[in-house]
Amino acid sequence: MRVHIIAVGRLRAGPQKDLIDDYLMRFGRTGRTLGFGPARVVEVDDRKASGMAGEAGLLRRALPKGCVVVALDERGRAMTSPDFAKRLADWRDTGRSDVAFLIGGADGIAPELRAEADILLSFGKMVWPHMLVRVMLAEQLYRAASILSGAPYHRE
Repeated sequence: MRVHIIAVGRLRAGPQKDLIDDYLMRFGRTGRTLGFGPARVVEVDDRKASGMAGEAGLLRRALPKGCVVVALDERGRAMTSPDFAKRLADWRDTGRSDVAFLIGGADGIAPELRAEADILLSFGKMVWPHMLVRVMLAEQLYRAASILSGAPYHRE
């Protein structure tokens, strides 16, 4: 199952990008034997400043056809890492070929696009900077692959 992180904004070189690249590389190595990956990051940039509606259109156009759509949103469902790993495995095992994680801009994801998502996922009740959410998602993808492979990275 291919994994797509579709995010508003361009991430410049620096510590956040280094962390994302490291976790996605680890996910790729661990996930390959489990039928996951590669993970790719698609960045969309609303240069016309048309707000959440414009961003929603760009995000929607970047979605692979027939993918599972996961919108990252503070109003979404919080999961434990093992539950997240199980959800990924369930999608893979039911024959889904793509999963796309949507990360909105500074104002989040437009309500109409949130409503189209298969699931809303939250990293807690707090609002996180959208660039930091990328790091957190990349780490959780690697953690999920580690859990599913039986590696000792995750400890309960």
